[in-house]
Order: sequence, then structure tokens, then C-alpha cells
Amino acid sequence: MKNKYFNVEDSLYDITEHYPETIDLFISIGFENMKDEKQRALIGKAITLETALKMKKINVDVFIENLEDAINHNKAIIDETEKVANDDADIKIEGILPCPVRLPLMEAFNKWMDETGQKLNVTIDYELKAASMGVDWLKESLEKSENPNLISDIFISAGFDLFFDKKLIGKWAEKDVFEDITGTLHYNKDFENEELCLRDPNKNYSMIGVVPAVFLINTQELNGRKIPKSWEDILSTEFENSVSLPIGDFDLFNAILLNIYKKYGEQGVKKLGKCLLKSMHPSEMVQSHRKKYDKPVVTIMPYFFTKMTKRGGPMEAIWPSDGAIISPIFLLTKKNKKELLKPVVDFFASKEVGEILSHNGKFPSVNPGVDNMISSDHKYMWIGWDYIRKNDIGELISKCESIFSEAVED
Repeated sequence: MKNKYFNVEDSLYDITEHYPETIDLFISIGFENMKDEKQRALIGKAITLETALKMKKINVDVFIENLEDAINHNKAIIDETEKVANDDADIKIEGILPCPVRLPLMEAFNKWMDETGQKLNVTIDYELKAASMGVDWLKESLEKSENPNLISDIFISAGFDLFFDKKLIGKWAEKDVFEDITGTLHYNKDFENEELCLRDPNKNYSMIGVVPAVFLINTQELNGRKIPKSWEDILSTEFENSVSLPIGDFDLFNAILLNIYKKYGEQGVKKLGKCLLKSMHPSEMVQSHRKKYDKPVVTIMPYFFTKMTKRGGPMEAIWPSDGAIISPIFLLTKKNKKELLKPVVDFFASKEVGEILSHNGKFPSVNPGVDNMISSDHKYMWIGWDYIRKNDIGELISKCESIFSEAVED
């Protein structure tokens, strides 16, 4: 089977060398080593696209469509970028988008740019990378920034350290540089009720959705143990050296560390470290029951990846009874440019974007018009704005990481 870009007999290395924008898709189906250049050359040359998809039991036609979309979207982004000079753009957007929804979000944004953005008589420069690429590129520029006028006007990303660390965006948030200009009076009922309120009472930060962490249980490996239903169950001695954690997903892992620390203190973080078996990419986790050794009993992962499990198999998804820990997807906008930024913010806070997050990626949206299609019985665990503002989150993350690492090594 051949299309205008590649052949199914082409190696993963050849495809990713010609089209680097496809790397994220290969990572998303379990080839995490594709993000390492040396590993990509070593392993990627030995595996054809056809063989890779057979190994992962992925529908060839569907995945090829996704690859073609990734290439086409990247070409569109390059074309758009070439029209805009970075230094002269009126609006600059930077951020990280969750891998499962980056392509449809970029497609929707490019469409909005064509239909609406061009009528605004402003130039818009944007760099919205996949979450798998990390945030180091963003952190580097933020650490060096000494003038808020020189940083981007809009930031989009999940996670805590980037937005609250006082060496990064946190230092500007403290100086009232940002304002929630979405105009959203109430978040989705899932996130604004008697038990939970995600809206920032100080109106500095806004959100567009959340990444929930849930459990995937390998029932074949329980060996008489009851299925864990809560975070407290996970921290019990029964599951020491039995849990796979999303350590590579810094945004979600930091959210887990912070929530465990808040609820259970240092001992809770130590117990979490004792639980660790290993860290795997979520798409590898759903296949972990096929491994011959080192099989995790519990895998903590984004809710999205539980939908890749096979019905009737040994892997059972569990929504924690005390709440899925969430990593918010923040939307941060400059206060002094709110009139200029408002149309762009309206797009990212829209029902259309909310449905892409919720329906395509299983990342529940805060937009009140979106049906997240998640049972009202399912709770969320949120660290809370009071806790965030009473603590130095950057320092607290570092402290939790140290406690966790020591427990793992002990």
C-alpha cells in the first residue's frame, strides 16, 4: 500500500526522518523510543510500518490516515508560520497540547485562522507542540525573561510547575500580569459543584480542561488481592513494588505527587515511591499483560489510554472512588492585551475546542456547554486554589520528588 508520502514497507526511521511530525503518533501507540534520536535510528531502521502496526494490533488504514493528517497539518502549519514574522507578530501563543488531541486542535485552529483570524487585522504567531516533546524549550525562555512584555501573550499547557514555579510563569502571575478573560461565569457542572470548584477566585488563571489519572488493573496479577478502588488502597503495603506510574508525564506525575502530599503528607509520598514497579508510556501500559516479566498489577495513567484496552481482556479500568487526580490544562492570557487577545481566547475556550478535548481525547472540558460523557458518580481530586497560593508549588514539587526518589532507592 502506497500513498504520496510513504509506503507500508518503509521503515519507521525513514518515515520519521522525512516527516518528524509523525514521531508523536508512533509514541502514542507504544513506540516511546522513537523520541530518542539514537534509538530511533537503531530500532526504527529494523521495523517497517506494516510490521509495527501488526505488532500493536493497530488498524493499518486508520493509522495511515492519521499519519497523512499529521503530515498535511504540519505542512499547513509551516505555510502559516512562513506568513508571520516572529518578532513582529501582534499576538504570540506558546504551549503544549496533549498528544491525542493535538492534531484535531491544530486543524480546528488553522480553520479558525482562515475564517476568522485573518479578519482581525493582526498577525498571530504560535508554537503549540505535542506534550511528548516536553516543556524544557518553554522553561528555558521563561527562566531568562526579565520583562513581561517579552514573553508570549497566551500560554496553553497542562501541569503545575510551569505555571506556578516562581522561576517561570509564577513570577509574572504574582505581579498580576495575567487575567482570566474567557468571560466564563460558571464552569461545567462536573467542575463547579458543592465538592469542587476549579475556577480561580482571583481571576488570574483560566482552564480549558483537565487530564484525569485513573487506574488500570491487571486482574491476572492480583494473586488474591482485592482490586484497589482508591488512592488509599494503592498506597497500602499490598501493592508495594506493583504499580506503574506516569513518571515520564511530568504534568500528571507532579499533580499526583502534590495531591498525595496534601492528603497523606510525606509518608504518603514515601508509600507511593515504595509502590513503584516501573514507568511505561500509557500506550505500552495497556499491553503490559503481554509482557513475560515485571508486569505491573496497577498502572496509573490518563483516562484516555484506558479506552485502548480490549474488552474481555484481563485489564480493567477503575475510576478512583476518592477521585481521579487531575492535571489542569491551563489557558493563561496577558491582562494588558485582553482586548486584542479576546477573539483568540474565545476560540480556545469555546464549546468546539471543549468537545475536541472531551470527545476526542477523554480530557473533560470545563466549558459548561460540553457533555463530558462521564458519570456524575465519578469524582475528581483537585489540589485547590487556597493550597496553591499558600505554598511555593515549585519548591513543593522538588521536595516531593526528593522524597519519592529516596523511597524508590531505599
